[in-house]
Amino acid sequence: MVSIKQLFDLKHSLAADYLSGFQYPWEALAGIGDLIRELGPKLGEEYVEYAPQVWVHKTVEIAPTAYIGSPTILGPRTEVKHCAYIRENSLVGEGCVIGNSVELKNVILFDGVQVPHFNY
Repeated sequence: MVSIKQLFDLKHSLAADYLSGFQYPWEALAGIGDLIRELGPKLGEEYVEYAPQVWVHKTVEIAPTAYIGSPTILGPRTEVKHCAYIRENSLVGEGCVIGNSVELKNVILFDGVQVPHFNY
């Protein structure tokens, strides 16, 4: 089986230290919410607490029809498109695009990831 270190360049995620503690990606799923709750308050003044336990970088663009649950972190220059449904435990990196009607849950998206429309 392929390990986390073989699959990913951990320099492109706020979750680098967290992920380096596991061998396989699925081992990290259970603790994503705790990681977000730990990181969120430490992100600095470039982030705002958009809702309780939802930290959004000031450069993020969010469509008015999008839903963002908690805990969630949305990184710099990320776009959240029309009717996106971001559920709990979503850590989204820098420069990401969450497309039209995309649903996220229990996810770590690395920097630059684009999730096209109608994906779960």
